[in-house]
Amino acid sequence: MNKTKPYEISKHVVLEAFQRVKANKGAAGVDNESLKAFEENLENNLYKIWNRMSSGSYFPPPVKAIEIPKKNGGKRILGVPTVADRVAQMVVKIYFEPKVEPCFHPDSYGYRTGKSAKDALAVTRQRCWKYDWVLEFDIKGLFDNIEHEKLMKAVRKHTDSPWIILYIQRWLSAPFLMSDGTVKKRTKGTPQGGVISPVLANLFLHYAFDLWMVLKYPDKPFARYADDAVIHCSSREDAEKLWQSLGKRLLECGLELHPDKTRIVYCKDDDRQGNYPDIKFDFLGFTFRPRSVKDKKGKIFTGFTPAVSNKAKKAMRQSIRKWRMHLMPDKSITDLARKFNPVIRGWLNYYSCFYKSELTPVLRHINRALVRWVRWKYKKFARHQRRARLWLGKVARREPNLFAHWQLGIFPAAG
Repeated sequence: MNKTKPYEISKHVVLEAFQRVKANKGAAGVDNESLKAFEENLENNLYKIWNRMSSGSYFPPPVKAIEIPKKNGGKRILGVPTVADRVAQMVVKIYFEPKVEPCFHPDSYGYRTGKSAKDALAVTRQRCWKYDWVLEFDIKGLFDNIEHEKLMKAVRKHTDSPWIILYIQRWLSAPFLMSDGTVKKRTKGTPQGGVISPVLANLFLHYAFDLWMVLKYPDKPFARYADDAVIHCSSREDAEKLWQSLGKRLLECGLELHPDKTRIVYCKDDDRQGNYPDIKFDFLGFTFRPRSVKDKKGKIFTGFTPAVSNKAKKAMRQSIRKWRMHLMPDKSITDLARKFNPVIRGWLNYYSCFYKSELTPVLRHINRALVRWVRWKYKKFARHQRRARLWLGKVARREPNLFAHWQLGIFPAAG
């Protein structure tokens, strides 16, 4: 132990923290220092972080505020800490997370090692078969509205480490540097984009929601991914009472149910024939609703099941347009595959886990973008869309492993 430093922090942990930050990539903060620039003087930069954190003299710089447009209108503020501050936050996360993680509820799925959105979707799918009703809800501006005093009470419940408490407090109060150059003080919330923020948000909701549900409504299973959640109920009356009770609970905790994203849904299928207006809900990029499905014997029936949502499909099509493939005539088709396959594989891995045929229109959109690229690259196809499509189709059948979606047999149309 270094007796000249009041706080014992391992230099190895600081190095590990940098390696994790580097793996996550990310933009520069208020100092405009990139990961690459930080790494050029790595030893000295990491020593500074360790030295200041160990002595209690580390003060986080302002967080760079970036406005991100929301899908449903409005803007969300994303906080981008500097690279050095992300490393410092990761140091605290490495020490603090193991203290709280074992206490978290098994149906809390967001930002947790060994848990995923797909796990939340799978358990929700199964529970929709057992329970007729779902209360779908979203917390309005979770990361912006967490009350610091209540959060720090929860932090102190799980650690008595003075330096962990000290630095979490400092990060909570670090100001925003807005795009117009003004500095905005913060009295509540934990910046969405901060390394430590997801753990703190989960800790806050563990007490505000998860544990409250266990104590008050043990008969109503739920799945929560950060501020997005669904609760299963046996009757509409139960769901309505829970809605009122949950609204009051969140207000007590300084939070609010999102008025446009909270509603009661009937899980209609062949065995549930009631007539109700809301028979579908969106959760983690999937829409749960009545669909035609086949059983193991090939018999078709109506089941309440998830598939990629229209919003998610629209976002993927917008991404494909933003790729602007046709403006890359200097690239080979192999270059394009190398560049875009990681994204395509990500979509396939996530969105094809349930009712994968709903993803096919998006994959065909990729093929149309490739056809357009062919017409820009080869003059002989410039005015001949059908011939360009036939040429690409031949390439796809000759090299079906070139693009990730071709491996599923989603080839350009022959006619």
